[in-house]
Amino acid sequence: MLKEITSFDGIYIACGATDLRKSVDGLAIMVKQDFNMDPFGNYLFLFCNKSRNRLKALTWDSNGFVIYYKRLDGAGARFKWPKDPIDVRNIDSRQLRLLMEGLSIDPPKGFGEVKSRDFY
Repeated sequence: MLKEITSFDGIYIACGATDLRKSVDGLAIMVKQDFNMDPFGNYLFLFCNKSRNRLKALTWDSNGFVIYYKRLDGAGARFKWPKDPIDVRNIDSRQLRLLMEGLSIDPPKGFGEVKSRDFY
């Protein structure tokens, strides 16, 4: 049964590229060893390939792991996945929706910055 996105205690993305040939066991080991997190918790973990056109999501569901897989079709279709290879990043359900729609979760560079000007 699919869970409601808001029912997760956290949504985490693996920034940078992940080898999506990994299946349940490989991704769960990555969560435990590389991220120092509990793969059996009420979390959704997302991983994206190098081309940024495929992703896998891993979650534990009371008696087993569930993997979700999405592949974008179409010329040049890419997820706006954070490229910085930091270990893991916590996002909210709104940011997850943005990612799934092909939009960036990061504000544009320079957003909110005030440029110094002489107002006198």
